[in-house]
Amino acid sequence: MSFDIIRSGRAVLHVTDLEKSRKFYDALGFIVTDADEEQIFLRGLEEHNHHSLLLKKKHEPALEVISYKVRSEADLDRLAAKLEQDGYQVKWIDKQKALGRAFRYQDISGLPIEFYCQMETVERKLQQYDLYKGAKVQRIDHFNCMVSDVEAAQDYYMKELGFACSEYTAGEEDKVWATWLHRKPSVHDVAFMNGDGPRLHHVGFWLKDPMSLIDGCDFLASIGYAPNIERGPGRHGLSNAFFLYLRDPDGHRIELYNGDYLTSDPDFKPIRWELNDPMRQTFWGHEAPDCWFEEATEVLDVNSQEKVKTTAAKLKKHKPTFVI
Repeated sequence: MSFDIIRSGRAVLHVTDLEKSRKFYDALGFIVTDADEEQIFLRGLEEHNHHSLLLKKKHEPALEVISYKVRSEADLDRLAAKLEQDGYQVKWIDKQKALGRAFRYQDISGLPIEFYCQMETVERKLQQYDLYKGAKVQRIDHFNCMVSDVEAAQDYYMKELGFACSEYTAGEEDKVWATWLHRKPSVHDVAFMNGDGPRLHHVGFWLKDPMSLIDGCDFLASIGYAPNIERGPGRHGLSNAFFLYLRDPDGHRIELYNGDYLTSDPDFKPIRWELNDPMRQTFWGHEAPDCWFEEATEVLDVNSQEKVKTTAAKLKKHKPTFVI
């Protein structure tokens, strides 16, 4: 590849009540970098970039964009040229708070994607332990997206954008039902799941240890957020992650995440899971509710800012059997 995508960088979510959102994300342990009456910029304790989550006050909840960081301005230009050559419409955005030059486009699945190189740096809070509370969120880790054609998304991201596959799920006729792709040397920067899409299933944030996840549950329950816990705690077979899924006040799904592994070796081979393997989604833990499979955040068109119409999943929907 003539360009270098480094990692997942940030998500921009539309929320309907900034004060309710602030209280929820504060309870998870996020740091507020900056805020005004229209938006809140949040980051994890170890992050030196200005933010990894931007909440904007709007009339309806939606995903505005998910963003990836590239290594240099030259990488940004080469990537934009490549996408235009492939027939995509690239929209350059020069004025965003804390962000340098960036462009957005609608990817092969219809997801709103942004690439940037530079973001303002701020003080890391990693060793300011007096600020640690809730789940003590450390950094952004990944996006998980529901798309109608997983194989098409996987093929384009791997062949054209340089992502690698760590694990995948295959079902009937060896069709790929879900895939975990990465640029940084961990299990994933983005996962694609079979479903009506494009929609954002969740944004995953890394925790320093499993106990932080338990602390987060205790803290959330103590201030009335126990009903916001959707699934978990538990451990995935896929990725080996110790997980907890939460719904914020607008229904956006957040995963708290710890426990995956190194994928940097050039001879690493993707791990295949059978769709009906009961340990695939839940190595141990309670069964996922139906809403985990059906509900997700709608996404916006990068040009019109209208919601993108969803397309039915190409593969038959399938709720796996779980170990309880």
